[in-house]
Amino acid sequence: MEDLQIYIYTFLAAFVGVVPPGLVNMSVAKTCLEKGKRNGTFMAFGASLVVFFQALLAVLISKYIFSHPYVKSMFLKAGVAILILMFLYFLLSANRKKTQRTIKKRTGTKSFFTGILVSGLNIFPIPYFVLIGTLLTNNFKITFTTYNDVFFALSAALGTFTTLYLYIIFIMKIDGKTELFKKYSNYFMAALMLVLIIITIARLYNM
Repeated sequence: MEDLQIYIYTFLAAFVGVVPPGLVNMSVAKTCLEKGKRNGTFMAFGASLVVFFQALLAVLISKYIFSHPYVKSMFLKAGVAILILMFLYFLLSANRKKTQRTIKKRTGTKSFFTGILVSGLNIFPIPYFVLIGTLLTNNFKITFTTYNDVFFALSAALGTFTTLYLYIIFIMKIDGKTELFKKYSNYFMAALMLVLIIITIARLYNM
């Protein structure tokens, strides 16, 4: 019964957490448009693999982070620095002169590692899963053994991949009607990074 609780609540938390437009899902959507469904799927696999380790880390250090505000502050400050770099990257990419491109057929290895990189730059799942792990411990009296730790992380990865794959299906369904997204995707990503920077700085000041 405890295993089922961990799976359901963690899977749903990961599923819902990736639904709003964010760095990872928008990057997967962008890859689908530029390189096809196969590369988008490989990128989703890479991103979900990172979420597995992020969730595992989160559940292992949840009590430590909440009892040490300085550590939590360092996580957020590192996130601001990364988001600023990503904002500049997408802004420069959006202003770069574009040439006509076709979908490239290539192995998914590069997209897989790109998914790992993009997901690794996104540190927000760590505090998110720290909160989920704490809620499961406090509200549902779940004891996180080594087995439960791994099961928690696996459920988080599966929930993340499910949402990302639904993004892929949606993007491929509207293929041919996505020229506007292709044209302004980098501007959208830059704006998203700016919003995340503002939110993170606000959280730092309210700690």
